[in-house]
Amino acid sequence: MSTEGEELTMSGIDKLKNKAQEVTGEGKERVGEATGDRDLQAEGANDKAAGNLKQAGEKVKDVFK
Repeated sequence: MSTEGEELTMSGIDKLKNKAQEVTGEGKERVGEATGDRDLQAEGANDKAAGNLKQAGEKVKDVFK
């Protein structure tokens, strides 16, 4: 059984990981655009979208706490 403090810590860590994924995706997308690497651009867009989706899920979880 986890305590409220542990839940807040895990939630904070998850939020940071999700934001990092979003930022990394943005970087890949821009590098892909600059170099003409469509695969890297698409991978970046996917990473960014996944990070955004995960962040939205964390916000929903926060509402129900």
